[in-house]
Amino acid sequence: MVTRKRHLAKALSWRVVGTIDTFLLAWLFTGSIEIGALVGGTEVLTKTFLYYMHERAWYNYVKFGVDDGR
Repeated sequence: MVTRKRHLAKALSWRVVGTIDTFLLAWLFTGSIEIGALVGGTEVLTKTFLYYMHERAWYNYVKFGVDDGR
């Protein structure tokens, strides 16, 4: 059985990677470390929530690639 805690942990660990990427790109494009931090800090909240909801939807409703043992 897969728990919701696992989905949340997976979402959070992925967000660390994604936020570092977003921060670096925003800093590179704007030349401002402050804007990079603002963009990275904002997207970590929104994208963690969106990923968690996406993961739960796939787990509950999408059976693609799931081996049911038959």
